Amino acid sequence: MAAKRTQEILRRLDKEYGTEYICYLNHETPWQLLIAVILSAQCTDARVNIVTKDLFVKYDSLEKFANADLKELEKDIRPTGFFHNKAKNIIACAKRLIEVYEGEVPSELDDLLTLAGVGRKTANVIRGNIYNEPSIVVDTHVKRISKRLGFTNEDDPEKIEYELMRKLPKEHWILYNIQIISFGRNICFARSPKCSECFLNDLCKAKDKRIDD
Repeated sequence: MAAKRTQEILRRLDKEYGTEYICYLNHETPWQLLIAVILSAQCTDARVNIVTKDLFVKYDSLEKFANADLKELEKDIRPTGFFHNKAKNIIACAKRLIEVYEGEVPSELDDLLTLAGVGRKTANVIRGNIYNEPSIVVDTHVKRISKRLGFTNEDDPEKIEYELMRKLPKEHWILYNIQIISFGRNICFARSPKCSECFLNDLCKAKDKRIDD
C-alpha cells in the first residue's frame, strides 16, 4: 500500500512538473556549479545567479579563484551572505581541485567531501547535475515536504537522505529533488501552504494540512 501511494505521488509530480532535469544555478562548467552551490548556502538561487553573472567573468578559471585575494573575493560575493567563510572555502576548494584533482571536479562522494565548503548536499548536487549519478539532495524544501508527505520523520538531513533512498525508486531520485523544489516554491510553502490548490492534498499526511483556505 505504501509503495502504491509513493508511486502515485511520483506520478503526479511527473505530470505537474515534467521529467526534464533542471538546474536552477547558472553555470557553464562543473567547477562553476560547485562554486555556485557553495554560494547558495543560506541564499536563494536567484541571488546567487545575480552574483555569479559578474563573478565568473572576473574569475574565469579555477586558478584565478585559487589565487584570489581573500578580502576582494569577500567583497565580490558579499550579497550571498556568510561571505567570510564562503570566500575562504572557495579559495581552498579551488586550490585542492588544482593540486589533487588536476582541475577536474571529482565524481565520487568521498572525494567531493574532502573539498572545503562541500557537504553531502553540495556533493549530491554535483553528482546529480554533472555526472547524472542518482542522488538525493536534502535542502529545506525536500526536508520539509518529505516530512509533510510522510516519507520521513527525521530531522537530520543525512538520515532523511538515506530514508528517501530506501523509499523512492533510484531512477527518480534526481527528479524528486528538482520537482520538490518547484513544489515548495509554488505551493507547499513553509508558512501558509496552498493546500486547497495542492494536487497532492489527498495524499498529504501533514498534521496542519488545510482542508479549505
